[in-house]
Amino acid sequence: MRATKLAVLFLSAIAVFAANVKLYMKDGTHHLVREYEVKEDRVRFYSIERGDWEELPVEMADLARTATEAAERKASLDRETALIATEDKAERELRREIARVPAETGVYLVDGQTLKPLTLAQSKIHTKKGRNILKALSPLPVITGKATLELDGEQSGHVVTGVRPEFYMRLAQDERFGIIKLTVQKGVRVVERLTIIPVTKETVEEHETVEIFRQQVDEGLYKIWPQNPLEPGEYAVVEFTEGKVNIQVWDFRLSKP
Repeated sequence: MRATKLAVLFLSAIAVFAANVKLYMKDGTHHLVREYEVKEDRVRFYSIERGDWEELPVEMADLARTATEAAERKASLDRETALIATEDKAERELRREIARVPAETGVYLVDGQTLKPLTLAQSKIHTKKGRNILKALSPLPVITGKATLELDGEQSGHVVTGVRPEFYMRLAQDERFGIIKLTVQKGVRVVERLTIIPVTKETVEEHETVEIFRQQVDEGLYKIWPQNPLEPGEYAVVEFTEGKVNIQVWDFRLSKP
């Protein structure tokens, strides 16, 4: 709203400035006038400086230069006006865009003019000892050697048809996020592979990252979409802290055309 008011004030200032015309003389000087007209052998004009109507012989005035500069200034004003109108329209559209995203944290698929929330999936740590549910606010289960982070089932229930789907992510806190490709195995989809380094106990996370574009549209609100068309398969939008194994997963499936 504030930007819109500033744009109106700016346009008003330009309009006033553009309304004043430099009436050039053939000796190179000029009069700053509000308007002028040619009457037979005289040029009649309203002087901004003196606030009154005046006249002078038409042969003293450089009417061609005056008209050329006035046309150039009008063209410049038209360009400025169009640019500000475009920016104002973009700002209004951005406000509408922000308003349509629910206030709750999560991931929302853009489906035409509607937004479809994706369900936060339940991830499990799969080790030699079995499978444990990964909870975002719980400590990481004790892992030795290698493990995988998995989702139950070979297919997601969220089906996407476009090869470059768009999502909104509303974050609760500043975290890393993106889109990854999942690996389908018997009965599960592998989100990432985990390796524990014995000496440092550091956890190395490996997942197949999809290159994305990201646009911050508001505080804690981002729009993301793939840079390149996706192949049919299993994917997920993820939020995580590097090395903490606290990944949150919103899975989806890109169906074949």
